[in-house]
Amino acid sequence: MNYPAEPEFQQAYDELYNSIHDSTLFDKHPEFEKVIPVVSVPERIIQFRVVWEDDQGKLQVNRGYRVQFNSALGPYKGGLRFHPSVNLSILKFLGYEQIFKNALTGLNIGGGKGGADFDPKGKSDAEIRRFCYAFMGELHRHIGADTDVPAGDIGVGGREVGFLFGAYKKYKNTWEGVLTGKGLTWGGSLIRPEATGFGLVYYVEKMIEYATSGKESFKGKRVAISGSGNVAQYAALKVIELGGNVVSMSDSKGALVLVSDFTEGFTPAEIEQIADIKLQHKELASLYPSATLPETKFKYIEDARPWCHVGKVDVALPCATQNEVSGEEAKSLVAAGCKFIAEGSNMGCESDAIEVFEAERMARPNGIWYGPGKAANAGGVAVSGLEMAQNSQRISWTKEEVDQKLKDIMVDCFNTCVETASTYSSEKVDGLPSLVKGANIAGFLKVSAAMKDHGDFW
Repeated sequence: MNYPAEPEFQQAYDELYNSIHDSTLFDKHPEFEKVIPVVSVPERIIQFRVVWEDDQGKLQVNRGYRVQFNSALGPYKGGLRFHPSVNLSILKFLGYEQIFKNALTGLNIGGGKGGADFDPKGKSDAEIRRFCYAFMGELHRHIGADTDVPAGDIGVGGREVGFLFGAYKKYKNTWEGVLTGKGLTWGGSLIRPEATGFGLVYYVEKMIEYATSGKESFKGKRVAISGSGNVAQYAALKVIELGGNVVSMSDSKGALVLVSDFTEGFTPAEIEQIADIKLQHKELASLYPSATLPETKFKYIEDARPWCHVGKVDVALPCATQNEVSGEEAKSLVAAGCKFIAEGSNMGCESDAIEVFEAERMARPNGIWYGPGKAANAGGVAVSGLEMAQNSQRISWTKEEVDQKLKDIMVDCFNTCVETASTYSSEKVDGLPSLVKGANIAGFLKVSAAMKDHGDFW
């Protein structure tokens, strides 16, 4: 199937299609071949206008969307993104990935995604509140705790979730767990802000353990991270906790990279400082001059991503946005000695980059090992699912309970990817199995089996 007007969705579709067709899946389960054209079309797409008033009293209009992609395993589940780049191609790719990512968590949640081409940067709290109420004025008709449970994404944090929840409660006259990422005093879950970053590191921890037969861990490893938002911050803090050395962070304007004269990378205090400026919607460049983050320790490179500037590196964690690692940058990471790369962002690597990583994995027993986002960054939606469970029971679990459940889910997800890749791979697997094939096939199998039971195809 071709989607020339939707390049991001085409990329996500091609990755799944190629993984499945380059395997023995349809030899063993020929009945599932007819699922692809069915599962690749959303069950429902909702588009609507959002009319709101800015602080100058002027009328503003944005486009709102919700792509309800697949409900075979449970209510639609996926975030809302507020960003000027939002369009149907991006939301369809995100929703498509979400179907199979959610399946890998082992929880009963389907896949969806939504948002608006609204830019919260530079807006006052009052403007954001008015926009959220206007947005939910239409969306509330199409969601619910047992129908569709949105969450946050780029541009939608705790403040926006709070306004959206308040609007839903007002319009529907009901309190229910319709959004995840809520405040802790009104239905939120502990560990939810940390979940995607922590889960990513738990997944990579298993990659390192498997590849080295338990001889190595994050301890002493140089870790390059892109992004500086929620996912990147908590991934960095967990890496530091496990003894790793974080050597880069970035944002849309440039990258902060450790200067070669220094051996210690970011400290928890420096990550906290980055978190503070991000809450103020400022760029990393605003850290200079700074008494606590001396310019001699890091260099700021404008209009650059970190991958070609970090020097020797053991682990790479793209945590910013889609297609943030190109084929050429992938080659630079291989040349820099990188052994593990896993996506904290959705579809963080371009197709050319994945081809480089997979070729290196197959060419050498100790080549680079790539973990796709639909498995590696599933921790966020996993804890969202746990938040839904707590809401349904009207209880709250402790931080330790949620963190342990998150780690168990990520370990199970990794093991599923390895076992599925080994079972259905068309290549001879002497060393490291393809995690991208394992993730795609495992998620596809689970969703396909449910769709068959429901009569969605025959």
